[in-house]
Amino acid sequence: MTDVLNDIILAFDKDAAIDKIATSLRNFARKARKRGVVVALSGGIDSSVTSALCVRAFGKAKVFGLLLPEHDSSSESLRLGRMVAEHHGIEYQVQPIGATLEAIGCYQWRDDAIRMAVPGYQSGWRHKLVISGNQQGMVNHFKIVVEKPDGTQTQETLGLREYLQIVAATNYKQRIRKTVEYFHGDRLNYAVVGTPNRLEYDQGFFVKNGDGSADVKPIAHLYKTQVYALARHMGLPEELCNTIPTTDTFSLSQGQDEFYFALPYRQMDVAIWSFVNGKSAADLAGYLKIDVARAEFIYQDIRAKRSTTAPLHWKPLTIEAVLADSTPDLSS
Repeated sequence: MTDVLNDIILAFDKDAAIDKIATSLRNFARKARKRGVVVALSGGIDSSVTSALCVRAFGKAKVFGLLLPEHDSSSESLRLGRMVAEHHGIEYQVQPIGATLEAIGCYQWRDDAIRMAVPGYQSGWRHKLVISGNQQGMVNHFKIVVEKPDGTQTQETLGLREYLQIVAATNYKQRIRKTVEYFHGDRLNYAVVGTPNRLEYDQGFFVKNGDGSADVKPIAHLYKTQVYALARHMGLPEELCNTIPTTDTFSLSQGQDEFYFALPYRQMDVAIWSFVNGKSAADLAGYLKIDVARAEFIYQDIRAKRSTTAPLHWKPLTIEAVLADSTPDLSS
């Protein structure tokens, strides 16, 4: 059976990929009349590699980094974000957004919703959302995990109203961050760079007008494992290359697979590649060494997420055509 991950996904020309992205970024900036780029640094692998590619494209003097922690952010994210900026030698700024989020009710709306499911919940208790059902062939649903000060945890299934309110409140975080990014983009006449990888872009794992908003998204065509491969190839610090993908949205540590994706990212890369290339559920089962029924559940989940999140990719619609599509070709 073909080793899809190593023999296909990771068997790409890294130098050619870097050159293509850097050239495309320069072409974009020229056509958009921008002097450089703004990149928000989360301390994760995607923003680290994106910033490295931007430095390769423009030089460190034309890349501005932003670190935007809030009350629930891990201190490790801030430390790693600083490490990235200092490794690149770029100018950067730390701008906490917790007070802004508090002022507009982010934390209050979220806590009120959690309390609907866990009546004894107190503000300041650590918590996270986890997804359930998809790998068992059931309808996806979400649970809230709450940790009391003594370390004991409780888990409750969320009703639709509570779930939507928690998501709406936490989406404030991404939207405020993007507002800050565009302020600095306007101030410097720089483009704002988005950092989603292919898994996130394909499956709609972003907030519309939040982290989904950007002028250019250099790594949206790259699988997560390819992003890690580029990190090592470009000489990023080993600690960054060994990071595990997290959401860094809730106060309890949360992996992306337990919150959104059906599988850990290495397997998810194989699943998305197989889906995109028309492979059967039986093929996927062979690649991942799982049973066919589970492989079909994974395909169903991919289809469902693509369908549900399709509107996130839509540009604002007009009732009638007003302007011809003017999207530039970045190849030249």
